[in-house]
Amino acid sequence: MASETGAGPSTALLTDHYELTMLGSALADGTGDRRCVFEVFARRLPDGRRYGVVAGTARVLEAIADFRFAEAELAQLRSTAVVDDATLSWLADYTFSGDIEGYPEGELYFPGSPILTVRGTFAEAVILETLVLSILNHDSAIASAAARMSGAANGRPIIEMGGRRTHEYAAVAAARAAYLAGFATTSNLEAGRRYGISTRGTVAHAFMLLHDDEEQAFRAQIAKMGTDTTLLVDTYDISAGIDTAVRVAGTELGAIRIDSGDVGPLARRAREQLDRLGAKDTRIVVSGDLDEHAIAALRAEPVDAYGVGTSVVTGSGAPTAGMVYKLVDVEGRPVEKRSTHKESRGGHKSAFRRHRETGTAVEEVICPASRVPELGEHDRALQIPLVRGGQVTGELPTLEDSRRLLRRGLVSLPWEGLKLSHGEPAIPTVFASGEKA
Repeated sequence: MASETGAGPSTALLTDHYELTMLGSALADGTGDRRCVFEVFARRLPDGRRYGVVAGTARVLEAIADFRFAEAELAQLRSTAVVDDATLSWLADYTFSGDIEGYPEGELYFPGSPILTVRGTFAEAVILETLVLSILNHDSAIASAAARMSGAANGRPIIEMGGRRTHEYAAVAAARAAYLAGFATTSNLEAGRRYGISTRGTVAHAFMLLHDDEEQAFRAQIAKMGTDTTLLVDTYDISAGIDTAVRVAGTELGAIRIDSGDVGPLARRAREQLDRLGAKDTRIVVSGDLDEHAIAALRAEPVDAYGVGTSVVTGSGAPTAGMVYKLVDVEGRPVEKRSTHKESRGGHKSAFRRHRETGTAVEEVICPASRVPELGEHDRALQIPLVRGGQVTGELPTLEDSRRLLRRGLVSLPWEGLKLSHGEPAIPTVFASGEKA
């Protein structure tokens, strides 16, 4: 929980109460030391989606490295009697010492894909469930939605501007995930500072209303920012606003922004007006409740860039990726949940993707980690080592690496897999037994 001073939540207390209940019980009966394998996967994709995008892995590893129970957290658990003294003592010395492998950020995933595998004692791995899932479910949902929007934009840049529509900490993570998935820039300055993402922004209608008239507002902005800025022209009347903008800034005006109305026809008329006024290089930026479907509908319109807020930071209708964290192996013995519609498949797994000679992906193959077949010329292993003995392995992919990986992955999908309409996953997931997810 955030403190009243505005400090962020304790990483350790992101643990769920029931995880500590399991921990205390397992420590008491001796099963907490059993070597186990936990697996993160999604049983299905969100309704209407044909692929998912892995995001948040780097944040997970950073969070696990910082996962400690300091005196403040221990005192809270002690005062509320959440755990007994023996468990408190164990938590005081906690550091993760196990191994983790998984799909790199920017990799595509499908139903059943072993996105992250955590190996260690039951005790040290079970208390990571909420921490791991809260990050991966959020970031992967955002990246999956953002990738669809980037594809719909067909090369035109998208600005992430959803910081006002989500939790203040989630906004930073959302900006990172959207950038990973192809967005060009963000308006979130903390995301720019923390992750090196280019930041962009223009004025809001409040700035326009502050001034006595539109011309005065435009002149103030141009005087400070120069003519390459973006002027917001829809506060009063768009046509009059464009006339005023070009009169104030000249034909070298960088861009105009339209934030309301039926933006397709408005962009068309704005382009005609700008060209008629001689501002042929002035760009048109549109924003206002855009999602991937709205962006796709604007593909034929003279729009140069998009600003997207609410839909991207809420996963465009799928705010969670639906991933779960399940125990699949105990001391080398496969275990699985058999509950109806919530089943899991036992055993420590690995995964690879088969491709045609042309590079088109044809299926995702899930097999026992101990029996990975020899990969063919066009097969590609999907998991990479992330943590060994509690330490992050070598140099992990950078954010730019992840952007490039995703671009290559999307190009490899069959064309049907890129459609925004409802349909089956772009490629099937096949288990070593021949069963499909």
